[in-house]
Amino acid sequence: MNTHTLETVWAPRVLSILRIVAAILFFEHGTAKLLGFPVTDRSPEFLSLGWIAGALEVIGGPLLILGLFTRPVAFILSGQMAFAYWLAHAPQSIYPLLNNGDAAILYCFIFLYLVFAGPGPWSVDAWQEGRARA
Repeated sequence: MNTHTLETVWAPRVLSILRIVAAILFFEHGTAKLLGFPVTDRSPEFLSLGWIAGALEVIGGPLLILGLFTRPVAFILSGQMAFAYWLAHAPQSIYPLLNNGDAAILYCFIFLYLVFAGPGPWSVDAWQEGRARA
């Protein structure tokens, strides 16, 4: 397989896969916070910062899984993760490994990448764009 095929055929598909997998994992954080599944010790009070974060995860996760409103949703979720890192993780330690903030950093930059790269071809956004062109 030549480089041209990798770039033109597989790179957009893998972008879609990255979006879907990251969104599924992100959604799981929200369901744990708001729905208690999977069971964790996190159960934030209604309208607390943790609850709002869970709501963004439960709403934004499925939107990104589907690739619907990808760029604005990814922008909001990237900001949420930056906010979460600096508010909750960074004060505990300068090292992400010690402050458990490495996931927040990765989500922040994956979502930021999606703002600029878009959802990839396997998405509702791409389907709607194709219909609009036709």
